[in-house]
Amino acid sequence: MRDAKNLLGRPLEPCSFKPLTGFYRDGHCSTGPEDLGVHTVCAQVTEEFLEFSKRVGNDLSTPRPEWRFPGLKPGDRWCLCAARWLEAYYAGCAPPIFAASTHEAALEIVPKEFLFEKALDLH
Repeated sequence: MRDAKNLLGRPLEPCSFKPLTGFYRDGHCSTGPEDLGVHTVCAQVTEEFLEFSKRVGNDLSTPRPEWRFPGLKPGDRWCLCAARWLEAYYAGCAPPIFAASTHEAALEIVPKEFLFEKALDLH
């Protein structure tokens, strides 16, 4: 985690501690070999995205305590799977992101220009 870089080539900044996010539940969108979903995109979820995600089979609104998952509401920041974010982008409902808190590994899945287009901390 110490060497993790963000989309800007700088040290990865936290995404959210409340709710506590990240594949490792450490507040960061860090990743590793066991993170098969590549939870690297720090997004500010919207109602539109939450509805989209539920429609395609991943209900992010309902709490799942067994996975230490609180359930999300619009405005929460959360580390999303890069492929799901890209799917939402193509569907026209990708939530905004934070480039400083998005892991550079997201670039292996999502084109940089798509992420920068939606970056709240670059505009």
